[in-house]
Amino acid sequence: MDWIQIIVLALVQGITEFLPVSSSAHLILVPELLGWPDQGLAFDVAVHVGALLAVVIYFQKQLRHISLACYRSMRQPVCDDTRLAINVVIATLPIVPAGLLANYFEDALRDPLVIAWTTVGFGLVLWWAAHAREQNKTEYQILVGMALAIGLAQCLALIPGTSRSGITITAGLLLGLTPVAAARFSFLLSIPVIVMAGGLKTIEWIQLGMPDSGVYLLVGAGLAAVSAGACIHIFLKLLDRIGMLPFVIYRLLLGAFLFSVFT
Repeated sequence: MDWIQIIVLALVQGITEFLPVSSSAHLILVPELLGWPDQGLAFDVAVHVGALLAVVIYFQKQLRHISLACYRSMRQPVCDDTRLAINVVIATLPIVPAGLLANYFEDALRDPLVIAWTTVGFGLVLWWAAHAREQNKTEYQILVGMALAIGLAQCLALIPGTSRSGITITAGLLLGLTPVAAARFSFLLSIPVIVMAGGLKTIEWIQLGMPDSGVYLLVGAGLAAVSAGACIHIFLKLLDRIGMLPFVIYRLLLGAFLFSVFT
């Protein structure tokens, strides 16, 4: 890759990872449309590490409280932070077998037309979820069944174009979470998911024995981290004001563009 491709793809990953627009779809489509070579597993791992670093830094205070609460729960009654941690674990469980199964279909699912259909379809579902019912619950009011439902919905994100954050926020909204609470739970849920996905890609990369330049991996990770951190902050600050409509419109326009190009 040249430096233009490294910078563009790192920024694309950082900006789209936590927005309900599908980062995996954009990492597939941008090189496809611009005629760039595949960025490779090492780069995918690097930008995912950058995104992970961003969400951990942004939620460091809450993660510290959750960690302390989990430690104290061994001797004290379970508190809200501990229940939140348990719900993140429960919501993560379904993605493990689903992710292993999806590996067998990965190449077929990377088709631009598949991405076009999922981009439009789940964009419309997101719009419907934003208006389907009253949303007044915080992430601390999530019950075990709700966490499992969000986790099952997250499995759909293995289809490029669905968007992991988009489908988990959609599920949260349908379960009565406020948009900010749904987004915050989705971002916390991204931590174990990115760790697992990055771990699998790292193992695959090592097995392939592909040498890569450490410099462009570090630059990619750094740019992804900075752009992802800024995106999380701005998204959560503006969400109550802008709602989901801008992202729904973007998804519909992107889907229409893909249909026009690839059909």
